[in-house]
Amino acid sequence: MSRILITSGPTRQFLDPVRYLTNASSGRMGKALAEAALARGHEVIVVSGPVELEYPAAARVVPVVSTDEMLAACCEIFPSCDGLIGVAAPCDYRPVRVAPQKIAKTGEPLVLHLIETDDVVATLGARRTRQWLVGFALETEDRRLRALAKLEKKHCDLMVLNGPQAMHALENDVEIIDPQGAVIQSLSGPKEDVARGIFAVIEERLIKRPG
Repeated sequence: MSRILITSGPTRQFLDPVRYLTNASSGRMGKALAEAALARGHEVIVVSGPVELEYPAAARVVPVVSTDEMLAACCEIFPSCDGLIGVAAPCDYRPVRVAPQKIAKTGEPLVLHLIETDDVVATLGARRTRQWLVGFALETEDRRLRALAKLEKKHCDLMVLNGPQAMHALENDVEIIDPQGAVIQSLSGPKEDVARGIFAVIEERLIKRPG
């Protein structure tokens, strides 16, 4: 049995007390992968941003809000895990300054100064010892090339490539890419079926690997 960390859902980066940057990630893919791993007898810890769904009762769930919070939770948990499936869609940017009060309308354009957040999977990848890592890449152009670049940058063993149509959808269409850039599996259909297919590849190539 492996102890698997799964990141899931979106994160929120607040602009003021009521407004925030986020995306349409629903957490459904993370939930489906947690179910697939649990069904195969593994231990699952889910670090999740704000979602409306419920994760499997057998999984330990650590709720977070911001990308920084997700990274901090993962850095604490990851050393005791055997692998990571980075399904979450954390915000890539955060405001330089969070307004202490609600930003009022002035009739003028509002300029936001944003800086990049730390990359959760890349940070964990740089710190990995014996663990395996599987990342997710959502791309709209040069999809395979960009996914392979992310695999290398984030020190992943596999990268799951999908498109924006996966956001908040019941179905998904993915390709699993290895470090040589080869598509080793293409899967489509309900996220539950796709998750089982992805996890079967993870078990065969990473969990059951020699040594």
